[in-house]
Parts: sequence; C-alpha cells; structure tokens
Amino acid sequence: MRKLTYAIVAVVALAVTSIAVAHGIEGAKSAKAVTGTFTAAPGSTSTSQTCTTADGKTIVVTDGQYTGVSAGDPDFTGAITLRARSVINMTDNVGVVSGRFSIAATGGTTEGAYATVYDHGTIAGLAAGRASQPDTKLLANVSATFAAATGFTGGKIGGGTAAGTAVELGPGSCQAAQAPVDKSEASGAISALSTTSITVDSLTCAIPAANSADVNAKFKMGDNVEVKCALVGGVNTLTKIEGKDNNKGDGHGGHGGGGGGKKH
Repeated sequence: MRKLTYAIVAVVALAVTSIAVAHGIEGAKSAKAVTGTFTAAPGSTSTSQTCTTADGKTIVVTDGQYTGVSAGDPDFTGAITLRARSVINMTDNVGVVSGRFSIAATGGTTEGAYATVYDHGTIAGLAAGRASQPDTKLLANVSATFAAATGFTGGKIGGGTAAGTAVELGPGSCQAAQAPVDKSEASGAISALSTTSITVDSLTCAIPAANSADVNAKFKMGDNVEVKCALVGGVNTLTKIEGKDNNKGDGHGGHGGGGGGKKH
C-alpha cells in the first residue's frame, strides 16, 4: 500500500457524504444502471503549490476548473464542468483528486461530488450527487486519465473503472519548496580545478567556456583565491575569481547555481 503523508480533510468529508447518499438510496422505488464518458480541459484559473514532506517527498497541490463534454445516458449528455483539487506525491506518483462536477443535461443539471485515488496518471473512485431528473439520486464509480496541466481524458461515469489503488492520508507536515540560492562565494585554497569547474572551500562552480583558458593559465591547485558564482540554468557558474595572496589577477565568467561557501 502506497502512502501519501499529506492531510486533506475535504476527502474525508466527501467520503462521509457519499455514505450518507448511499443510505438514502436504500429506500428508492427504482434503480437502473447508467453510464457516461467525458473529457475536460483546464481553464485559466488553475493554481499550484509545491512543498516537501519531512521524508523528502515532493507534493504538488493544484486547484483548477476543467470544462468539456460528457456523453452517454441522457443525464450524462451535455457540457461538463469539474472543479478539482489534486494532491499528488510526485516522488511516488500517487495521490488524490477530488472536487465537484456538473453536467448541463437536456432535462436539467446532473451534479455532485467525487473523490478518487490518483495512481501514475489514472484516477479511480466514487461520485455521489443527484441526476437531472427530480428526486433522482446518483452514486457511481468514476475513472479517468488525469494530469493537472492537461485535464481529464477517457473519463467514465459507471461502466467500469480503472484499477483501484489505496492511498493513506497521514498527518505529516509539508514545507514549501525553498527557492534556489541565486549567488554564492567562497575564499580559500583551490582544491579542484579543471577546464570546466573550480572548487574552493567546498563551493564548486562551473567555468564558462569563454573563460576556461584564462582561469587555468592564471591559477593552479593550492592558490588562495576568492570566487563568486551565480545561478544560471540551475548550474553554479563562476562570475569572478581573484587571487588573495598570489596577485594572480581576475577571471570573469557567466552566471549559475548555488553551492557551498557564503550564500545570498
């Protein structure tokens, strides 16, 4: 059983609501099987946040609205709108997707809530609500292929579901992702030097190709220097090197990503 250490009270509340609807159906005078299919693409109101759990898992939480077309039985035929909150453990590729849906059917609006388990791009779970016909309750399996950025494809309401997966929602904390260090610097002896990188006091910086020959001509292993680096494309890149005791002069580079030494 895969675990997702992120608390989401809404899913628990939805599960309770679904059970209550199920009890209400027990006294119904009729029951019939219905099916529908749907696709829905994201709108322009989607928002995402990323955080990291105590055990190093990357969690992405996305709130969005998705619109598309549903087809099938009359209650499932029409424009569909889904509001979705996805909580995905991107490290293990599992999570939950839940929210509300509405279908503008010819006879009225079919609407309700749903809660699903996300597993490697596929969701499967339960939808509960009411059909377009008056006093007609709805309880259905729901499944689809899902990605927060692209929406729902191959969606099914009833008619079978994708393979289900169990996910535990635990109380673990989740910290917002830290922004990368933009600049860093260090002073001391050169402990490693090549045509592509230099290391000073545990800070390693890439040497821009245009400055490689100059840096290697002026400096050698063991020289005392001060280096400054900046983040460019996720890589710590040398922007300045200055000899401290050797009067070696300066070499200048581009920009790149954080390492040891002092960080700003």
